[in-house]
Amino acid sequence: MSVTMSSPGSAAGAPPRAAARGAVLARLTRTEFRLFLRERIGPIWGVGFPLVLLIIFGSIPSFSRPQASLGGLTELDLYVPILIAFVIAMLALNALPPVLAGYREKGILRRLQTTPVGPVRVLTAQLVIDVAVVVVMLVLVLAVARMAYGVALPQQLAGFVLTALLAAAALLAIGLFVAAAAPTARAANAIGAILFFPMMFFAGLWLPIAQMPSVLRHISHATPLGAAVQALQDSAQGHWPHPLQLLTMAAYAVVFGLGATRLFRWE
Repeated sequence: MSVTMSSPGSAAGAPPRAAARGAVLARLTRTEFRLFLRERIGPIWGVGFPLVLLIIFGSIPSFSRPQASLGGLTELDLYVPILIAFVIAMLALNALPPVLAGYREKGILRRLQTTPVGPVRVLTAQLVIDVAVVVVMLVLVLAVARMAYGVALPQQLAGFVLTALLAAAALLAIGLFVAAAAPTARAANAIGAILFFPMMFFAGLWLPIAQMPSVLRHISHATPLGAAVQALQDSAQGHWPHPLQLLTMAAYAVVFGLGATRLFRWE
């Protein structure tokens, strides 16, 4: 009769190792967050600028007047979802790609492969920070708009949250794709900027989607931010987002996420 005995360290050592990995990720996330605060793109443009825009728009009397052409809504009601999309796009396209491409360009990711930290945890820490900032900014924008300017909170909260998460997934996947394809941090920054402005145009930042010509409206609905803004506006008014809008964002997340996985190189 043979008796198979398990090593005490193999069973008992698993939880401590998992806890150690979690502690390493937590320390790395804190470090990356401090570096994020040192950069001007994320804190100023991705956090401060949307709030400044909200205050500016809210201070314009015409933006706070209900309009029959908008179904009794104010222009500020329509711009709050656009500002949320602005935050997501800024972090995903202008903050994330240059950081990751710069780490690869400087050999940081390659060196991390030889350490217990590993480059994957750097990527995880970056995504955790970006998602956390998006959540905080979403709450801040909604709170300031409500308390300072009387903008109603989303009436279809579940649809609003689902849309925000899908929008973040889609834009972060595109940002990771840019980081994977760009050879340098400067190139990643340039590509992100080139993508940012057209996407924000079709999100309605300069011309509301409802006032666009028919061709531009169709193009807008096919973009991740255009679909996101329309879904956010619908859910804010109490309607469940259209399945096509949710499917559009999910498709961008899957396609560009898989593309980033195939193209991404640690060195």
